[in-house]
Amino acid sequence: MARVAELDFEGFVRRRASGRSGELADDAHAYAYAADRATRATFERLKPVELAVAAGVRAFQHVGRAKLLGNAVRVGPRQFPRVDAIAGSCAKTLGIAPPTLYVVNSPQLNAGTYGTNQESFMLLNSALIDHFSDEELASVVGHECGHIHNSHVVYLTALHYLTRTASLFVRGLALPAVLALQAWSRRAEITSDRAAALCAGNIETPVRALAKLALGSKKLYEELDLDEFVTQGADVKGNFGRFGELFDTHPWLVKRVLALRAFGESALFRAAAGLGEGGLPMAAVDENVHELIKVVG
Repeated sequence: MARVAELDFEGFVRRRASGRSGELADDAHAYAYAADRATRATFERLKPVELAVAAGVRAFQHVGRAKLLGNAVRVGPRQFPRVDAIAGSCAKTLGIAPPTLYVVNSPQLNAGTYGTNQESFMLLNSALIDHFSDEELASVVGHECGHIHNSHVVYLTALHYLTRTASLFVRGLALPAVLALQAWSRRAEITSDRAAALCAGNIETPVRALAKLALGSKKLYEELDLDEFVTQGADVKGNFGRFGELFDTHPWLVKRVLALRAFGESALFRAAAGLGEGGLPMAAVDENVHELIKVVG
């Protein structure tokens, strides 16, 4: 079995908190994208969004969870111990409890985390296991652990319910909340991509995993040129079709790769990954990322 990279981010937080270095202090969420954190703070003050979220999560817990888990297979020490160990390593890196994982029979390269911030569970589509190396799978699980670590789960669950499971009547009433949640979700993905890098211990592995999501062909993975891939982003700037991203829950994959590379230049990541001193403060990284991922402007 390929060895998953060990990166003691939890220990890094403790060292920063003890005063041995100054940027992170005692904030274990300092890697989070500032726009994600700000939007979540806004949600807590917006009653219509909070009501839609609460209703969506209640409905999902009663109906959607059973539907999702009815045909899934639970991961544990005796059932797929390799995948279980990967999840445990990622959870330790971020300082969270090991998540409950299920493998779902699906040809789509996808994963998701649902439930509440207190009781969440992760779904891994079987195609991910087949297409990804252990290191790449660790970055996917790390991404989902990032959602748990940053209290994204309740909002992701509400968005899943309101866009896929709720009746058309409920969707119509909740449309303003859905648009707000979709905009937030694109920002939350940036935070969780950074968690993936922290769990992987490098930037290259999650970048390769994102590129595989775009490609989806085992026969072509070895021929993929990542630098050529990211140049595609320039082709959509100024194109009217870019506004379609406003209704997506994820930034386009090309943008996520660029945003991850920007995070790799941060002092926070360099210190956590043992790459030495130097690098940009997170405020500067977030400014750069905003320019990379924005849809309008």
